[in-house]
Amino acid sequence: MRKLLPLLNSTPHPGGRSALTCRYRCGDACFHEVPNTSDNEYVGDVIAGALSRRSMMRTAAVVTVAAAAGTAAVIGQGGDQAVAAPATTDGYGNTPDKTDGARGLRFAAVAPNKDDKVTVPDGYSQNVVIRWGDPILRGAPAFDADNQTAKAQAGQFGYNNDFLSLLPLRGEHGRQILVANHEYTDEVLMFRGYDAANPTREQVEIAWAAHGLSVVVVQEEHRSGKLTPVGRHPLNRRLTATSEFKVTGPAAGSALLRTSVDPTGTKVLGTLNNCAGGTTPWGTTLHGEENFNQYFANGSSATDKRYGIGTGATERKWERFDKRFDLKQEPNEVHRHGWVVELDPYDPDFTPRKRTALGRFKHEAAQPRLTDDGRPVVYMGDDERFDYFYKFVSSKQMKKGNSRSAREHNRTLLDEGTLYVAKLTGDSPATEIDGSGKLPNDGEFDGSGVWIPLASGDKSFVPGMSAEEVYIFTRLAGDKVGATKMDRPEDVEPSPRTGRVYVALTNNTDRGKPGKAGADEANPRNLNKHGQILELAENWDDPAGDGFAWRLFLVAGDPNDPSTYFAGFPKEKVSPISCPDNVAFDPYGNLWISTDGNQLGSHDGLFGVATHGERRGELKQFLTVPAGAETCGPIIQDRRVLVAVQHPGEIDGASVEKPASAWPDGPGKIVRPSVVSVWRNNGRDIGV
Repeated sequence: MRKLLPLLNSTPHPGGRSALTCRYRCGDACFHEVPNTSDNEYVGDVIAGALSRRSMMRTAAVVTVAAAAGTAAVIGQGGDQAVAAPATTDGYGNTPDKTDGARGLRFAAVAPNKDDKVTVPDGYSQNVVIRWGDPILRGAPAFDADNQTAKAQAGQFGYNNDFLSLLPLRGEHGRQILVANHEYTDEVLMFRGYDAANPTREQVEIAWAAHGLSVVVVQEEHRSGKLTPVGRHPLNRRLTATSEFKVTGPAAGSALLRTSVDPTGTKVLGTLNNCAGGTTPWGTTLHGEENFNQYFANGSSATDKRYGIGTGATERKWERFDKRFDLKQEPNEVHRHGWVVELDPYDPDFTPRKRTALGRFKHEAAQPRLTDDGRPVVYMGDDERFDYFYKFVSSKQMKKGNSRSAREHNRTLLDEGTLYVAKLTGDSPATEIDGSGKLPNDGEFDGSGVWIPLASGDKSFVPGMSAEEVYIFTRLAGDKVGATKMDRPEDVEPSPRTGRVYVALTNNTDRGKPGKAGADEANPRNLNKHGQILELAENWDDPAGDGFAWRLFLVAGDPNDPSTYFAGFPKEKVSPISCPDNVAFDPYGNLWISTDGNQLGSHDGLFGVATHGERRGELKQFLTVPAGAETCGPIIQDRRVLVAVQHPGEIDGASVEKPASAWPDGPGKIVRPSVVSVWRNNGRDIGV
């Protein structure tokens, strides 16, 4: 039995992040009062005593998994018969034999480490695809750390890349369109001699230009997975904190969205704090505005408080340079952020849309799937302690093909439909959920759930709230209908093979503290610092339905910790994992998980885990990222894995003058968030 992995030597903020990360990424959200002070029920308060819901999960598994060619039906976690891996391991429970593992996961797992580089398995290579500041638009200069300007940054790749999407580019052999989110800026790591109390206008305008989205065409190397940007391509584009966005859907034009600059309530400057996102079946990309609250000063209303908006000055002091960030002067401006943005990367003239029908909260991501009759269903998480996860069901069917009329129609799909929030019920007695993570007597954390409708078009289903109030103050609507409070629901992704939906619950170190909710069946550990992943099966595999079964697929942490759980797979044969954040699927149906805030003595990384078959729960680490960095935006193709390396060097005390990382360009160079491509040296498919 190996020892528990050591914790990091530094003193992290809650969730494992550095104080610097908390400061710039989310405005120290974990040190503020939890915004959700509603008294609606927690899962542990609504445990259904006698009736087991597991039969529904099993039925859904048989329906969905058996439909996927070459996979075995999952009868239930407790009933899985995992095949034992060979006894030889690398000291961390990982099997060095590259040929062992579920299909798509046959690589030698990377051991936990704190190396200041991107570490990949033996037999794999990598390249930095694009860095912060690399020019992508015609006329943009090469990056010069000591001579930055807002004009230059507006034509260069943005800062702190997060969500990534790769789209095919027809008619241009070997080229694809890369779309990236730029979540936030670390001014102290961007500007030499930065004075946080007195930023200059130029520094603020550079930061505005470094936020937003990038669209850049990339060229692939035929014999490897290497990607390089194609500068000045006509599809290359930058959207920033000052670009124009259009507000659409049922709340567009609401009095709550009108400002002195935009009395129509339909035109917004900028998109802020874009975290994860999604790629639609009709060829657009979705981008979630997450911790937008931190950019706005002088909040005063109850709705401001529910969204975590402070009553004083902001960290970046943007309100000094544009009154829209001062809520004393523009109280409605903050209501124009916190949406899902839709972008058409194939149309450089398309004004991106903020889709109000999908609700306003701290959107981590938005990933659609289609119903049998072709209507998109979008799953979404609200990344906050004790907040909710949602879905939107469109009332319109997608049109197939790439004709102009089909594209124009499909760009309206997310404006009409019904918005729902989830409520979960466990099936074990509350006395069996003691906060330690110990499995209940039935052998798994599981239960059932319902989707509670909030609004559809101009009709509200929430007593005391109009439809536009539901869309603009969605968190309050969830409070009123008794949605289930979760441990930071982040990325929510449906499997394209099985229809199962996977919810990354990153952590919640407040659970079980005095005055806070204790453990329940969906969130079974108090002081939860490692997180878990919930697996959801819609009743009858109907994503438009109003009910589902659920169970915990992974309970993260050191495999030697008795509170951890890996879908029943032998724990001595999996990699340690902590703080799941973004998730994605590979061509074989394996779930890939990027982490944020690892608390197991290693840098964050990317992991693959089998979701079906006899190796279900087998989890292996594929890479780690440099010092201070987070792994974001994973894309897993047949022959390539793509990740966004966000905020490298973001360690307490770091600055341009005192860097905590030398990645990606080596000592003496400024640290730069970047996108990395990884491929197999022999040219074969990943993990096969």
